[in-house]
Amino acid sequence: AFVVFERLDLVGGGGEGTYAAMGRDVARMHRCLAPDGRFGYPIDNTIGATRQFNVPSMASWPDFWNEKRLGHMLKLTRGAGLTEDDVEKLKGKTKELLSHAPAPSLLHGDLWGGNASFCRDGDVVVPVIFDPAVYYGDREADVAMTYLFGGFDADFYRGYEAEWPLPDGHERRRTVYNLYHILNHQVLFGGSYAQQAREMIEQILQY
Repeated sequence: AFVVFERLDLVGGGGEGTYAAMGRDVARMHRCLAPDGRFGYPIDNTIGATRQFNVPSMASWPDFWNEKRLGHMLKLTRGAGLTEDDVEKLKGKTKELLSHAPAPSLLHGDLWGGNASFCRDGDVVVPVIFDPAVYYGDREADVAMTYLFGGFDADFYRGYEAEWPLPDGHERRRTVYNLYHILNHQVLFGGSYAQQAREMIEQILQY
């Protein structure tokens, strides 16, 4: 078996305006909606080395997140040290916070700074994103991850907001979405991620 990838000749530092262009391009990608109006993807894939479940797709975003994102990671981390009652409280609070009825946007799924850069297209430097964990979901999940490990400057967010402003409440939902990635890092790397996950859970329960 083999796989063929497009070669990207990456260049460091896009220069003035390029992060704004990246923000606009990501927002435009998010305007590509699931044809069937459901959350998920035709196939399962991976987030890092961890399996990511997308099948079957679901009509409810909170249910999709609780089952196929948060619920899956809680199983892998043996509940992240929570009691069964606390797990149910976390899922209940998550469902409440994700009740804003987002559209199922095409997501990168793993949009941290290491998966975004710039390359040359003739004489022009253009933004590129790569190594996705693609699915259809709330666009805020992608934007949330850009904050998790840094690597995106203020122009990125200005560009995104100029193209498609985020709705009210996205700051709180950011913690919900980034908990998924921190739990995944706990699965993959252990260490301090367990404590970070616990702190995020406590924050969510206090919302």
